[in-house]
Amino acid sequence: QVQLVESGGGLVQPGGSLRLSCAASGSIFSIETMGWYRQAPGNQRELVAAFTSGGSTNYADSVKGRFTISRDNAKNTVYLQMSSLKPEDTAVYYCNLNIRRSSSSNRVYAYWGQGTQVTVSS
Repeated sequence: QVQLVESGGGLVQPGGSLRLSCAASGSIFSIETMGWYRQAPGNQRELVAAFTSGGSTNYADSVKGRFTISRDNAKNTVYLQMSSLKPEDTAVYYCNLNIRRSSSSNRVYAYWGQGTQVTVSS
């Protein structure tokens, strides 16, 4: 099995910064894609930032220039550096990793972190 552990959420004032982390452990052969999503009350879960299988990055228009996704392959960890935070960034943030668990199978499994609350408020 695979476990994802998120950390780094909290309360921050507008204009502040936070860094989220998501560490994967367990039966991992390769990580195909890594990304961050968020869900605010009453809204659908939306993509914030992600690495594609080719290694490029995608960002939601609302966070471009403010958020940066990065990864540490040796630690199976993905990060989300959030700067210039706005009240509208308030949401529960989830990491998503799509993982191959074995070299003998091309099957990819989707895993989600437990979610971490980010609240931007003065």
